[in-house]
Amino acid sequence: MTKSPTNDACPAVEAPELAPAAIARPDLMTVEDAKALSVAMMTDLFKTHINPGQLHFMKLLGFHKVKVERAEGMYYYDQDGRKILDFFGGFGSLALGHNHPRIIAARNKFQDEKRHEIAIAFMSQYAAALAHNLAACSPGDLDMVFFGSSGSEAMEAALKLAERATGPARPKTVYAENSFHGKTKGTLAVTDGKLYRAEFCLNDNTVRVPFGDIGAVESAFHSDPQIGAIVLETIQGGGGIIQAPAEYWQKLRKLCDQYGVIWVADEVQSGFGRACRFYAFENYGVVPDITTLAKSLGGGKSAMAAMIARRDVYMKAYGTPKTAMIHAQATFGGIGEACITAVEAINVLYDENLIENSAETGAYLLDRLRALQAKYPKIIKEVRGRGLMIGIEFQDFSQTLPAVLRPVVGMLDDKLKGSLSGFVGALLLRDYDVLVAFTEYNRNVIRLEPPLICTRDHVDTFIHALDSLLARGIISIVKDFVKSQVG
Repeated sequence: MTKSPTNDACPAVEAPELAPAAIARPDLMTVEDAKALSVAMMTDLFKTHINPGQLHFMKLLGFHKVKVERAEGMYYYDQDGRKILDFFGGFGSLALGHNHPRIIAARNKFQDEKRHEIAIAFMSQYAAALAHNLAACSPGDLDMVFFGSSGSEAMEAALKLAERATGPARPKTVYAENSFHGKTKGTLAVTDGKLYRAEFCLNDNTVRVPFGDIGAVESAFHSDPQIGAIVLETIQGGGGIIQAPAEYWQKLRKLCDQYGVIWVADEVQSGFGRACRFYAFENYGVVPDITTLAKSLGGGKSAMAAMIARRDVYMKAYGTPKTAMIHAQATFGGIGEACITAVEAINVLYDENLIENSAETGAYLLDRLRALQAKYPKIIKEVRGRGLMIGIEFQDFSQTLPAVLRPVVGMLDDKLKGSLSGFVGALLLRDYDVLVAFTEYNRNVIRLEPPLICTRDHVDTFIHALDSLLARGIISIVKDFVKSQVG
């Protein structure tokens, strides 16, 4: 009988069977436990598990003292029952306000009927309906839709689609100074911020131009035949609510057609009715080749994003069975409840005339703010925006002080950028129950993106608060802010 060869140095050892053991339950919180957390406990958990560095800035602004118990319409309600008027709007994520009743009803019905969420093996009627609605809302031949969960994901899809459609000989993308398109690895290559780019190794197939400079765009297209796409926010949010004139966009469309360059319009923040039309680019009578939506598309209750492209561009990239799955939707792309939320949100947007309201109430807000600018010219440098996407730029700190102090303080203006807007934002919340936002690149700017349900009464409340605060004068504002930190 022949023996099987053995390795005496490493004899085979049969592993003993382990008796099944009970799995210990970790120390878990329940939903009710989470609801009952105190501000102190929330702070401790945030510092321990989420982002200890961010807590520093929340403390400067006084935001760490607020525990939101509920939200409805234009307001947050904190642990003390205080109503906080929301002129922040989640960076444009709350077009319909907080917890719109039609959105809640649609979601409750979806859950009660035990409708399906994940549609990977099968087609989704909800994704199909949402794609139809987006195509119906989009001008020109923007009618091919890709779903994701965030603006960054939609922009990643747009960048990949553009590169696929133009081909390997034209891999370069033009982007603008002070742009923000996301924090994922691909979108960082076209996001112009040292803070976000950090020391990451990013794609170098990009060309940077000044925003709104059509000459720079034309020069780039003419000099570099490898450029296949240009990606631009229609209104720069992080840049400080910056717009380009209609002539810029009209010339851009002609240049893209002339050079065969694909134009990607980032409407993640400016879209969904915020800037007087469904898309901000519609104000200029032009249509891009690809655009993106997110934020308010989710109705304030779901994470939903979409890329909408021209059919011919999409078909060049993914139009055959062989290429169709190169960038198909991810597991949660087009998830059922998120889709029906967006379907209902679009219907609410039109049924309640919120696009018209963004134009009318936004114009009223701009008029009231410009009156404040005339009243406080040494504090407010500029007011700008469109619809309910508005920026208030404050003067450099030295310019707000008596003339005798300006030369000395002026040397510190760069280091003090953002201080005045921070003081104002913190005191608006503490003393007037009003929440505002800030911008990434021009820190002297306060960003206003209230829900599109905003009324003139809400505007009047905000203007009264800001007027009352600015009337204190800079010295008192600084003293009051310092007291808030000490207290």
